[in-house]
This record gives sequence, C-alpha cells and structure tokens, in this order.
Amino acid sequence: MTPTTSFISELVRDANRLDRLDAYQKRRLLERAVTIIRDMRQTIGIPSGPGRDYVVDIHTVALSIERGWRSDDDVRSALLQAAGMIRDLHIVLDSKTGIRIAKPTG
Repeated sequence: MTPTTSFISELVRDANRLDRLDAYQKRRLLERAVTIIRDMRQTIGIPSGPGRDYVVDIHTVALSIERGWRSDDDVRSALLQAAGMIRDLHIVLDSKTGIRIAKPTG
C-alpha cells in the first residue's frame, strides 16, 4: 500500500469513528488532507484560482472544529470529500497525465 492509499484509508476509517477522535485530531487530519491536496494539485499543474474551491471548504471546517462550530456530520463529510479528492488526484498522477490550463486570448 502506498502512503497515499494508506492516508485515504485513514481518512475513511476515521470518518467512520469520529467518536474516538478529539477535536485536535480531527482538525489535524483535515489540515494534512488540505496540504496533500494542494501539493498534488501543484504537481499535476492545477492552479489555484478564483471561484469555489472545495479544498477551502475543507480547510474552513478544519479551522472551526475546535471552536465547536461544526457537527460530526460536517467533519465526516469533509473527511470523505478529502479522501475522494486525494483518490482522484492520485489516479491522475499515476496515469502521468499532464494538465495545461490555457489562458484565454483577449
């Protein structure tokens, strides 16, 4: 099992056992996921840009956990979304597919 697939498994497993994690552990897990997603996107060539970005939503959930502003359902959803994003990015990286974003001509 690669480190990436191992982390995906950890995200899914912990999403199903949130009652065993404290707020700090939940936050750190989501922050690790955000970092991995951003690193993978950069490796692939996906730029950060305007518009809605689910990685920002995941990071927002992570930052609000310890304040008690998020329910376990919110955290579970963020963990599973992060796992799905990492899985998809891992597939793209494994396929050695390159992504080029063309700039519109004026």
